Amino acid sequence: MRIWLKNKREKLGMSQLALACEAGVHVTSVNKYELGIRTPGHKTAKKIAGILGFDWALFYEDAEEPGDEE
Repeated sequence: MRIWLKNKREKLGMSQLALACEAGVHVTSVNKYELGIRTPGHKTAKKIAGILGFDWALFYEDAEEPGDEE
């Protein structure tokens, strides 16, 4: 799971739907990114990172971290 992604979104008071609309993706995609089921493409990762204020490369560092289970 990408708890950090959910925490950043919630800290800004955004719903998954609001983030999805602003990033131009479907709300189910945002949900899958937060659950760690999917990793966004570079363009979407950069959009989401810009909206939430973090380095977009975190998506890829997180995906490669061992022990990223619940």
